[in-house]
Amino acid sequence: MCYYNGVRVSKEEFIRLKSLERELKHLQRLNRPIQSGFEYGNSLILLPSTDKQSFEIEDAHWEFIPPWCSNWQAVHESRKKFTTLNAIGENLFESRLYKDAALKRRCLVLSSGFYEWRHFKPEGAKKALTYPYFIDVAQEQSYFFMAGIYQPWTDKETGETINTFAIVTTKANDLMEQVHNVKKRMPLILTEDLAYEWLLGNLTPQRITEIANFQFDSEDMTAHTVAKDFRTALDPTEVFEYEELPPLL
Repeated sequence: MCYYNGVRVSKEEFIRLKSLERELKHLQRLNRPIQSGFEYGNSLILLPSTDKQSFEIEDAHWEFIPPWCSNWQAVHESRKKFTTLNAIGENLFESRLYKDAALKRRCLVLSSGFYEWRHFKPEGAKKALTYPYFIDVAQEQSYFFMAGIYQPWTDKETGETINTFAIVTTKANDLMEQVHNVKKRMPLILTEDLAYEWLLGNLTPQRITEIANFQFDSEDMTAHTVAKDFRTALDPTEVFEYEELPPLL
């Protein structure tokens, strides 16, 4: 599952989606080479404009907060029972929590690469060990789009309203089956055409489910191992080789 994401963009950049574009200069804290979902912080998402003819960019809360949580204390309690950082794409319409958002409140999550773990048992080891990878999409621009769903949430104690979101996941493609080789899942990475449709299209549940089952082409992705302490490294994406670990096919 995608719990560690990175975004490397600057205030000078424009985010482009087909013929549409928006500036980033109004946003803070843009360059985040790694962010853990378990920090329950903010991350950049694209939301449809009111007329659904364009999009807006917002720094939104990464965690789809259930509407029945009345305050932050209730949110903290719900985290002990289940995680809402991700939503399983194939089951969106089977979920009481995610169904309405899948139909009415779809967004795009900005990414410049994410992190996942591969399980492998070296010779002589008693059990399989985990090896972290950085996964990216091979393209000219510094970002790509993951499918997301969002939920406005109001703290009934303070009256504050924020947008909260979850990253939609799907079955792993050939590359991610080797990297995330236990659960075999991956974020729902979208092509530009599908990203536009997901965000701005007037979609039926059938079409939403079709897109939610899309698998991004492995040939257009890259993956390399990083150090096990990458979460505290100056450059968490730096290549680190493990002699005992066989290469990906």
